[in-house]
Parts: sequence; C-alpha cells; structure tokens
Amino acid sequence: MAKGNYSIKEIYYTLQGEAFHTGRPAIFCRFAGCNLWSGREEDRHNAICKFCDTDFWGIDGLNGGRYSAYSLVDKIMELWPLDTSPFIVFTGGEPALQLDDNLISVLKDYDAEIAIETNGTIELPKGIDWICVSPKANTDIAVTKGQELKIVFPQEGIEPLDYIDWDFEHLYIQPMDNECQEENIKLAIKFCKQHPQFKLSVQTHKFLDIP
Repeated sequence: MAKGNYSIKEIYYTLQGEAFHTGRPAIFCRFAGCNLWSGREEDRHNAICKFCDTDFWGIDGLNGGRYSAYSLVDKIMELWPLDTSPFIVFTGGEPALQLDDNLISVLKDYDAEIAIETNGTIELPKGIDWICVSPKANTDIAVTKGQELKIVFPQEGIEPLDYIDWDFEHLYIQPMDNECQEENIKLAIKFCKQHPQFKLSVQTHKFLDIP
C-alpha cells in the first residue's frame, strides 16, 4: 500500500461512551471526511446531515496525519495498553470511505476486534466484527444488517419504526445533541417506553467529560 493512503483526524484511547459497548475501553480511530457534509461550518446549511457534532475536518487532531496500513496499525498497537487483541472503533466523518480490505487484513494479523460507526450509505468490506449503523434522512442505505442500529432522535425525515424489521441485534434511540437536548432526552425516553424493542443510548462520555 502506498504511504499516506489513510487520512486520519485523530486516534486516541478512551472508553466507548454510547450504546451497547458503553464503558468498554477502546482505541478510537477517526477518519477525516464524510459523504454527507464537508465538515466546514460554512457548508452545514447545505449538508445532507446538518446536526453532526463531530470535528472530522483535516488531519490535525491527536495523532492525526496520513498513514499507511502498517503505520496506522503500529500507532493503534502503541496506544493499546496491553499485549492483547485490541478493540478498535473506526468512526468519522464516514469511515466507510476509507476502511478497506487491506487495513482489515493487517489488523487481523493482531487478532483485532474491529467496530465501525457508519451512516450506512456505503457497502462495507468483510471482516468487521461490530457494525453500528446510524441512518440519516434523505439517504440511500446500503447496510441493512449488523449488530447495532442507532437512530439519532428526533430527526426530521426519520421514523424509527420504519427500521424495526432490519436485521440488527440491538435497536437504539439516541437523543439529538442540540439546543433542544433536554427535550430530546424526554422524547427519546417516551419513545422507548412506548416501543420497548428500542433501548435508550445516552452519550455518557459527554456527561462524564471523557475524551
């Protein structure tokens, strides 16, 4: 693989803050770039996904830069504190734009457990152990099967019950983090109580100030 093939915003060791793996130690690898928003504030009003709360623009974050598959895995293993198989969450932006067979193959040499947080609009390579899809309105979803479906709620153009028959092991409702967050939390709780097929996902890392 050519040197510098992957554009990475940041890589860091933390605890997963939301949904099924809440509290689990993980290496987060955030790819730069997304297919639903440029990441520039001046473009937000024209974005398909206007409510994103993540900085994925550029490669200037912690451990950010351009990596080959081998140098990226070396950095991940450097950050993992034990001589054991790492748990890695690939996120973004949209990680499916860059995560590929080559990187997965190198990670599997270390018996890595690979998770992805994706908007589901791009087909995924094989070998991913945990697929979390968070669908966005006005998109064509290509990934309708996985371990975790996480719907940001309330979201104009998204009706959670439309996804209830998709092939996911866990269904989550996650309150949208915006100026109406307190009301959104109440609405999400009410929805889950009315539809117990869904569980509530809370962004605990924000409440606990976990980076």
